[in-house]
Amino acid sequence: MSTDRVDTTAGPDPSDLPLFATLPAQRPGRVRGSFSMNPTPTTSASTSHTNGHGSGHVNGHAGLVARPLPRPFVGELDWPLVAALRQQASDRLSAALGEDRTRTTSTDQRSRGRAIIVDLLEAEAAERIGAGVPTWSATEQDALVAAVDNALFGLGRLQPLVDDEMVENIIITGHDQVTLELSDGRLIPGPPVADSDAELIDFLVFLASRSEVNARPFSQAQPRLHLRLDGGARLAAAAWVTPRPSVVIRRHRLRRITLEDLVGLGTLTDVAASFLSAAVKARKSIVVAQGAGKTTLVRALCAEIPPHEAIGTFETEYELHLHELRDQHPIVFAWEARPGSGERGPDGSQAGEFTLSQALFDSFRFNLSRQIVGEVRGHEILAMLKAMESGAGSISTTHAPTAEGAIAKLVTCAMEAGPHVTHDYAVRAIAAAIDVVVHVHLETAPTSEGVWQRNRWVAEIITVAPGEKDKGYAIQHVFRTAPGEQAATPHVLDDSYRDLTRYGFDLQGFFAATRGPTS
Repeated sequence: MSTDRVDTTAGPDPSDLPLFATLPAQRPGRVRGSFSMNPTPTTSASTSHTNGHGSGHVNGHAGLVARPLPRPFVGELDWPLVAALRQQASDRLSAALGEDRTRTTSTDQRSRGRAIIVDLLEAEAAERIGAGVPTWSATEQDALVAAVDNALFGLGRLQPLVDDEMVENIIITGHDQVTLELSDGRLIPGPPVADSDAELIDFLVFLASRSEVNARPFSQAQPRLHLRLDGGARLAAAAWVTPRPSVVIRRHRLRRITLEDLVGLGTLTDVAASFLSAAVKARKSIVVAQGAGKTTLVRALCAEIPPHEAIGTFETEYELHLHELRDQHPIVFAWEARPGSGERGPDGSQAGEFTLSQALFDSFRFNLSRQIVGEVRGHEILAMLKAMESGAGSISTTHAPTAEGAIAKLVTCAMEAGPHVTHDYAVRAIAAAIDVVVHVHLETAPTSEGVWQRNRWVAEIITVAPGEKDKGYAIQHVFRTAPGEQAATPHVLDDSYRDLTRYGFDLQGFFAATRGPTS
């Protein structure tokens, strides 16, 4: 789309204004001066519209703000106008709700906000007509209503991308540097998501503070942001400590997924799927490692948990969403950590903080069959180990380049999480707690059309046990990928895992693939 606008005004360029700038206070009634994109000082003399910056009367009244002629609509959304209307709508909605905000549902709030937006746009259109400036068609006005609604209640200019069923990930390294990862793995350029980096940061600050349930701080003092968005997407952002504001939005397209589905997608083989299914049913504790695709595989593993089992999930931001799959998992208690704010108390925690360790401690009164700790990036390791030590069959994820590398990563996390945790203790605890590690490989390569495309597949499955004095643990590669291949094939099976046949493991298929004995 063209970004050119016909400028009939004098004064500062509206695009220089931040997206969520504080606007002048609104006078009682429908006062249009407060949505002006180019406000000019209030004068004591009478003013009138001449060429947009002359003096005279405004609507027949003296002493009001002299405002320039409105900008005509020239075929694209006027984002500064959207920003101003969002601020006006937010102020009016807050005033209308008053103390009833906490007792009003989000649906009702959005309905009332939509009515306010329509009212503001009708007033804007009436003023444009009165000033002899072209206004919008019905289609264009509907587009503006949707844009302001998204800015107030949704993700603003990001909302159409999040709503697009083809978009899997949104990768932003500046307001105009956007890459979209599609559901088929292709990476393509995306449209700008703001008019400036400052506007993008302002939007992220607003987004972080908007949630009444789980608001997150985002400022120069707190330059990183991890947020669960409406609809289940996950947002990670950083600013002030990066050259430009950086954002990644991960959409979880495959919530209802099974190992059989992943076999169909080429992520793993039938035999590997039968091994993992049996491991889950046999209550083996499993860690899934990689940078992308972990959560999808964990959901597929959880689909193998019998429906009668009570499950507890522990996450910094909800990503698994098992509690939303009631037909698949009837009994799920989902805990989400909450960051604190302000000064730390005597126990070292900030006001309002709720940690995964606290959630796990509380969960022991819930008669759980399994405790599933989501992604382990640091201190979450303590909750993961406690869950695995407290009961069999836990599942977690972490970032690591290989299956064995996941063990080293978790050892490092444990040593950083506890001041008295030694390397030897961390190795022993992890080797005793984890039974199986699955590594998902991510590869990005150009297609014949010159478009970069990502592919993921299960590259390794190892078993872990205490032992080997030098390492402190022993591993066995049950499945591994041969050089140049994209599928983990059977390799060596520890004798203790042969009894997984009771849970559906295709032992004959495993040994047939290795051309070894079947007993």
